Amino acid sequence: MQKIRTGKTKDVYLNAEGNVVLQFKDDVTGADGVFDPGANAVGMTMQGAGQAGLRLTKFFFEEIARAGIPTHYLSADIDRGTMTVMPAQVFGNGVEVIVRYRAVGSFYRRYGMYVEEGAPLDGYVEVTLKDDGRSDPLITSDALELLGIMTRGEYDILVGLARDIGDIVAGKLEEKGLELYDIKFEFGRLGADGHIGLIDEISGGNMRAFDGEKAVDPLALAERILQG
Repeated sequence: MQKIRTGKTKDVYLNAEGNVVLQFKDDVTGADGVFDPGANAVGMTMQGAGQAGLRLTKFFFEEIARAGIPTHYLSADIDRGTMTVMPAQVFGNGVEVIVRYRAVGSFYRRYGMYVEEGAPLDGYVEVTLKDDGRSDPLITSDALELLGIMTRGEYDILVGLARDIGDIVAGKLEEKGLELYDIKFEFGRLGADGHIGLIDEISGGNMRAFDGEKAVDPLALAERILQG
């Protein structure tokens, strides 16, 4: 396989069939040894996080497919820590879509003058550019269209899919007595027709989940969700 990118939490390869293989790593984002799904840098290595993230990603992508939502997922090899996906064209150099159910993290840091920490947000959606050098700046639908990153129609589809997927994930967590505070997704254009679908992963590394007032780390979250 040909390595095409080294990422913070995954390495990316191209296989002989022209599909993409994601190699999950044990690195998670954060700062000063504290896990933070919204951080732009690796904060720590958590033994077993890669396989746990892949198992949870496989579970959620298959749930999402059953709901009729398009994704890039093809298959997963848990023992090897890899997931095979179809190629996708990202928007610009990549965007991240955050669905927020509680006012925490960067949302609270920006708007704390107007909202109490932890206040409900009812699936509010934000879009940021993937740009570590500029701390992943927020971007509006008008600016996305103006800069040629996506059309207004694509933006509306993307936001609708993000809410639908977020609600699926939140529902699965609720079944286990957990609450989803926020979650980060990535989307791309798939197939010959360029339809929009979910890409990347859905794991404990890109969401904040709580058991009561206690945050649940990525390893504990995977174990909780995937237990019988």
